[in-house]
Amino acid sequence: MPSRACAKYLFQQATVNFRVALTPSSRCSCRHLLHFLKIVIVSGNVLFVVGQHLSKWKTNNRTELQTRFFGNRFFHKNLRRGRRCFSKSIRTCFSCTNGIRNDSYIPSYEKLTEARVIYSVAPAMGHNQESHPESHFRVPAIVNALKEMKLTPEFHGSEIIELQNFSPASADDIATVHARAYVSGLEKVMDQASEKGLVFVDGSGPTYATSTTFQESLIAAGAGISLVDSVVAASKNNQDPPTGFALIRPPGHHAVPKGPMGFCIFGNVAIAAHVFFLSTHQDGSYPGTGRFDEVGSGNGEGTTLNLPLPGGSGDTALRTVFDEVIVPSAQKFNPDIILVSAGYDGHVLDPLASLQFTTGTYYTLASNIKQLAKDLCGGRCVFFLEGGYNLKSLSYSVADSFRAFLGEKSLASEFDDPAILYEEPSTKVKQVIQRVKHLHSL
Repeated sequence: MPSRACAKYLFQQATVNFRVALTPSSRCSCRHLLHFLKIVIVSGNVLFVVGQHLSKWKTNNRTELQTRFFGNRFFHKNLRRGRRCFSKSIRTCFSCTNGIRNDSYIPSYEKLTEARVIYSVAPAMGHNQESHPESHFRVPAIVNALKEMKLTPEFHGSEIIELQNFSPASADDIATVHARAYVSGLEKVMDQASEKGLVFVDGSGPTYATSTTFQESLIAAGAGISLVDSVVAASKNNQDPPTGFALIRPPGHHAVPKGPMGFCIFGNVAIAAHVFFLSTHQDGSYPGTGRFDEVGSGNGEGTTLNLPLPGGSGDTALRTVFDEVIVPSAQKFNPDIILVSAGYDGHVLDPLASLQFTTGTYYTLASNIKQLAKDLCGGRCVFFLEGGYNLKSLSYSVADSFRAFLGEKSLASEFDDPAILYEEPSTKVKQVIQRVKHLHSL
């Protein structure tokens, strides 16, 4: 596996984004996900990293599942322009930032030992455009659903932790993934957004910005970094650490190194981790990339796997993809942590896709990924919210993902309506899977 950029493996699977990352937890301020660890990331609309400098992120479409892997065989001396630190629990070398990062947000050892789920909330309430699908209603809808369904610390006690007092990411954190010219340029645009109320920073989404977008994007990225830190800290003395979920926005799965794209501002998962990339996504969806033959280039050649699913693919297709592609790919890479860029826009009720995933699909996927993490990387797994624009299907599906993390029974049958589903294109799905398995020797 090549250095740095090649340590990225992203698996995009129809609108459910899932990515994996590993972060050191010692007090030497190694608070960021490291680029040379073996990590698997499963996610929806995916960021695609190839080459030594993350030269290309290719989002295969709006309904994808991404998986990233970090490998412990690679070390880049200049990662994050920091120094090297070591974690005995992970037996891997990490690159750490020189800046001191407040780690007071990490829960106590006792709390981490008892927890099954740990989550952070960054709703970006000021980042909003009326009638835009990526609105400030999304995270509150999820939080309200979790409360209504009694999936919060108030009802589960020590089993669920909401991470508090985490720090925003710094401009230097963002610049490990994005061009500094973009970071500084976006900050300057805030004055213009303040005057006009709202500006468009990318026309393909379209992607908008308000006067609070820059700061709230830093908060979202910081929430992800801090959550990864907490899960890794929990894994040091716990063979079954809590699963993390960053309920954050703006999303990041379409953002590219030089700018925003497709509703996304900063690549939250990429900022927290560096991985090998595998993507299953709806064929032909935005932005039109993610072909079979896109396997990476330069030092990153062979570190990208694209699996474009035909429209109409649903639960059966995803189960087959998980068993025949995701699992063997993860086993082959042997990750240290799994980061999931979790997009829920593959749901049959979502307005922006043509897939047939259900709330039950997402429950099964969350449960399977949690088990995969337990089998391969000590249970280290963090989900990052990405797409999902029907507020009901989004909130119900995230809530059922929480149930999967807790080992509780799915309540998807109370929400899903089998009558609206139609026959899946099983023959086309089988052909796609066989082509990918042949191309990547699975």
